[in-house]
Amino acid sequence: MRLGLIAGNGRFPFLVLDAARGAGHDVTVVALKEETYPELADLAAAPPPAAMHWISLGQLGVCVDVLKRAGVTQAVMAGQVKHTKLFDIRPDWALGRVLMRLAARNTDSIISGVADVLRDNGIELLHSTAFLQPLMAPSGVLTRRQPSAAETSDLAFGYRIADAIAALDIGQTIAVKAAAVVAVEAMEGTDAVIARAGRLAGAGVCVVKVAKPNQDMRFDVPVVGVPTIEAMKEAGAALLSIDAGRTLMIDGDAVVKAADDAGICIVGRAAV
Repeated sequence: MRLGLIAGNGRFPFLVLDAARGAGHDVTVVALKEETYPELADLAAAPPPAAMHWISLGQLGVCVDVLKRAGVTQAVMAGQVKHTKLFDIRPDWALGRVLMRLAARNTDSIISGVADVLRDNGIELLHSTAFLQPLMAPSGVLTRRQPSAAETSDLAFGYRIADAIAALDIGQTIAVKAAAVVAVEAMEGTDAVIARAGRLAGAGVCVVKVAKPNQDMRFDVPVVGVPTIEAMKEAGAALLSIDAGRTLMIDGDAVVKAADDAGICIVGRAAV
């Protein structure tokens, strides 16, 4: 079976490409010129080679044509597209039709519309983590340091707020301290929220990153990595909570080690 990989930025597409080929799939990669790391082409060229096609953000029709010509019937979206790109996008006719039908241009609405176009063209969009289940966050305390009583209280407070914000598709990360919301994510991304929280509240902030209550695992799955911990260390943040089974931990062992070295606690929240 030939699998399609629609690649955004970050290391996520590298992991999916490597895992899919390891599972015996022939892969056709559609990469976004404005987002995908160019080094992905080097991995695609390594044996067994994967076909690589570069398109511009907004060229949905070209994406569909590439996948159909390759005989792709299943595809995976991996990697992010910066939400602020929404204001720069130049849609082709296929994407323009999707946008015209939307009541709101949030992440879920746009990518759900893209998924519908793929489905109408005989291409099933798989869960983005279909090949990466071992990298999903486990539940429980993942670091040597346990949460303090004050941090546990902040988590209980923060979960309620974070789940509400995520349900509205505003963002998936908030920062809390002393039962107060310090920062809320919108389009700027997790690292920017962490930095802002550090500037506003100083050391000891708890960062709560959640999946949406009805998270569509085909896209926009929460992702953390070593850079997340580095951003927290720089900001003086003390604790990171992620949703177990619904958050991808890139280089999970390295993430935990970086957190241990920095004295940061990581908690995997069990499914709610």
